[in-house]
Amino acid sequence: MRIHQLGVDAALTSLGSSSRGLSPREARRRLAEYGLNEIERPRRSPLGWRFLREFTHLFAAILWIAAGLCFALDLARPGEGMRTLGIAILSVIVVNGVFSFWQEYRAERALEALERLLPRRVRLLRDALTVDVPATEVVPGDVVVLAEGDEVPADCRVIQAKALRLDVAMLTGESRPVGRDEHPSDDEDPLENRNTLLAGTSVVAGSALAVAFATGGRSELGRIAQLTQAADAAPSPLQREITRLSRLVALLATVLGVVFFAIGRAVGISLPDSTIFAVGLIVANVPEGLLPTVSLSLAMAAQRMARRNALIRHLPAVETLGAATVICTDKTGTLTCNRMRLERVFLPSGAARPEALARGAPLEPEARRLLEVIAHCHDLREVERDGVRLLAGDPMEQALASAAREAGVLPTRPKLDELPFSSDRRRLSTLHRADGELILYSKGAPEVLVPRCTRFESAAGPAPLDGAQRAAFAAGHEALAREGLRVLAVAWRPVADGASRDDLEQDLVLAGLVGLEDPPRPDVAEAIARCRGAGVRVIMVTGDHPDTAVALARRIGLVTRDDATVLTGERLDRLTPTELQLALDAPEIVLARLRPEHKLAVVEVLAAKREIVAVTGDGVNDAPALRRADIGIAMGLTGSDVAKEAADMVLLDDHFASIVAAIEEGRAVFDNLRKFMTYILTSNVPEVVPYLAFALARIPLPLTILQILAIDLGTDLIPALGLGAERPDPGVMSRPPRPRAERLLNRALLTRAYLLLGPLEAAAAMAAYAFVLQRAGWTGEPLANSDPLYLQATTATFCAVILMQVANVFVCRSEKESVFARGLLGNRLILAGIAAEIGLVAFFVYTRSGQALLSTSPIDLPLWLVPVPFALAMIGLDEARKAWLRRRP
Repeated sequence: MRIHQLGVDAALTSLGSSSRGLSPREARRRLAEYGLNEIERPRRSPLGWRFLREFTHLFAAILWIAAGLCFALDLARPGEGMRTLGIAILSVIVVNGVFSFWQEYRAERALEALERLLPRRVRLLRDALTVDVPATEVVPGDVVVLAEGDEVPADCRVIQAKALRLDVAMLTGESRPVGRDEHPSDDEDPLENRNTLLAGTSVVAGSALAVAFATGGRSELGRIAQLTQAADAAPSPLQREITRLSRLVALLATVLGVVFFAIGRAVGISLPDSTIFAVGLIVANVPEGLLPTVSLSLAMAAQRMARRNALIRHLPAVETLGAATVICTDKTGTLTCNRMRLERVFLPSGAARPEALARGAPLEPEARRLLEVIAHCHDLREVERDGVRLLAGDPMEQALASAAREAGVLPTRPKLDELPFSSDRRRLSTLHRADGELILYSKGAPEVLVPRCTRFESAAGPAPLDGAQRAAFAAGHEALAREGLRVLAVAWRPVADGASRDDLEQDLVLAGLVGLEDPPRPDVAEAIARCRGAGVRVIMVTGDHPDTAVALARRIGLVTRDDATVLTGERLDRLTPTELQLALDAPEIVLARLRPEHKLAVVEVLAAKREIVAVTGDGVNDAPALRRADIGIAMGLTGSDVAKEAADMVLLDDHFASIVAAIEEGRAVFDNLRKFMTYILTSNVPEVVPYLAFALARIPLPLTILQILAIDLGTDLIPALGLGAERPDPGVMSRPPRPRAERLLNRALLTRAYLLLGPLEAAAAMAAYAFVLQRAGWTGEPLANSDPLYLQATTATFCAVILMQVANVFVCRSEKESVFARGLLGNRLILAGIAAEIGLVAFFVYTRSGQALLSTSPIDLPLWLVPVPFALAMIGLDEARKAWLRRRP
């Protein structure tokens, strides 16, 4: 038999312990055998090794090779700036690697948060003496002394209890405290056993002695930690796409470099010049600013989300949320206000709203009696917070007591004794003295309390509870339950002095029924409708009763069909993975009474269906699913540290509508990534064409490698960030989520960048280069790198590319919308980027320091005007393309 099925003495014997506790010597022996009462961390790669991995992937390897070639060329031909170029490329590698490592580095924060749930010190019985020891030294067989406010240090079996109530919300997700006692239980669920206290829970009322039977990783908390460890966080869709893109671009750049190196050697170009040619092509085709630009763009989106109460913990989650196809959301606190209130009362005269009981309203005798019962029958305690006296305890009891006070009925009768609530009793009774007489007040589940009643409270006083009245109360119970309310019966009885405690809850007088609810948030129905319009399915996942969950789902529009699928944890246990996968195909689903492994299984099945899954949660029980989901969303107000550490995003207001706002921002992020990818890739064409002209037309190199780096990592960076801050396009929430297989770089983007915008920029750059040489009367003779004519020609090429990029940033602000529809002044960051771009160009061209750095020379106004017709042509041709796209269905 398991320990919860044994009696107290048998349970102690099975653990080799007694009511006196272990001896200190035996405790030391067991500590050596079982180890410390702490959660084991998984073995991970050394931190230094993980750091080095960021500098050895293919993208970095290509740049390492390019840097090595630069240093080799510097040895062969010193004084040509190749060492400076090599150092610049190494700087790019370091910046990208450090930034990527910082994003990847999560440490084991979720596990550290789990450990923080365990109390630091605990009181134990050792040889009948109470001792205070570190919680890590608790061993199986130790007798733990628990009082109100204490946290449970290990999984324990109660051996003695007095009015014990436990807060298990961190493990079950339910806020209602549960009663525990020492009696045997046949329930196999450790969360439901009447005599089991689990590590991580806390005592909210009463006191107990309990014997520890599972510590550290063997406890239920340890099991959840193992689930969290096993549920490795999958890379986000954006991370996978950036990785794929980096490899593709790096491979393409390498192939181009090798091919054109061979071509250069074949046409008679010297080995050093061919090497410079190959390195130039590699540097021109590898978008060095891609990773920093993506990261900074995500960071800016995270700041915008924070202003909408969504705090991003891991930057890739910004875009992942925009791609979400399914949201598995908690009920309490997310869809609801997390504030119980009295919604309906049922008296013999019929049902009524609580307004009928409000202060100042004439109260019928039966209504006053009902209020009297709920004003006294509770486990609440008064506390002072910020100078205000409040009632602390069960939210449901707080709602009832508050309703009585609002009606002017106050608790005036002192409590003498209590018959505590427990999961088996499902009722609470309190004994009070009133005017020298004893009176018992009771409340509990109607199916438990009503059979104990023989009379009911009528206008004329207690009257026999006959069959007709029982039927009326049963119908009232059913009506309240259909509304999704949590229904309680309330009753009372006078008690004679000397009455047996075992007989107190008999021959009760039924005062009525009360219906409570946690009301839905005011705008959650609109948020659900927006999700439906955006093609995002919402699945309610709760530990609450199915009827309550479905009733709320109907109120907020989450369930609109009569054939909606309702699955409980018990039913999930009987389903095969295939059956569960088929069940989750239903368009409207409510999942109720779930345990941590159920929630994790649902997330894994949805992931297997190629869904991009967002999961909300607040308790320790949610941590595995939060970590396994594509994006985990923790509650900021009510969430545990464990949930927050396992999540990618924290809702600062615990509000479902904030998730919908974040989805809109996330979708804008992917659109904006495409915008600045178009912008960045466009400049690759005018960076490559000069090298092709250098190799094939045998002209002096029109653009140096350092000037390419200055464009990619300097002048292009800030305007690209401005594109990353563009507001969402109209209708972004009226289209379905992007398919999981959709690429960041698609055919339309590459065609636009490489076949339309890029060639126009390359034409402008080469026109400026040719104009300088033609104006000077150049006849084809070689030009030294320090020749003033060559410096001016390369400077004109450099400035032409930048001027075209200024026009390009406005063109790229939208895929379909006209550049004039958005207005030229609508994005301040773009304007700031252009100003910074112009400032950098002025520094490089018109200051001695800048000229020495990039080998440039001042140019006059006519050279600035050469690219203008090309810029106007770029805008005009792309406007025609956009107009054609807008006319397409």
